[in-house]
Amino acid sequence: MAKNLTKKNIVQTIHEKIHETHKEIGQNQIQEIVQLTMETIGNALREGRNVELRNFGVFEVQRRKSRIGRNPNRPEKDVIIPARAVIRFKAGKDLKEKMKAIDLSTISPQS
Repeated sequence: MAKNLTKKNIVQTIHEKIHETHKEIGQNQIQEIVQLTMETIGNALREGRNVELRNFGVFEVQRRKSRIGRNPNRPEKDVIIPARAVIRFKAGKDLKEKMKAIDLSTISPQS
């Protein structure tokens, strides 16, 4: 299974790419920028706004309706699942094209 990409990995990758031309920018500054970017995206989603990142994708806030569910341990009793907001990601054109080149043998199947 492939290793997950973390915020730390993102910061390190950006630092490695720009360090040659911008030696004055340190990893701590890049971490602040990445953190501010994530907070800005999170705040927009929390406000119910969609986030569109051209050529990457769109994070959409959608509303799930309230519904009745069942507890598998006590199927005779109905449980009300309240309405809630969920985030949906829709990949952009460039990202979809890149996904076509993925080697499927490197990805473990879902169980």
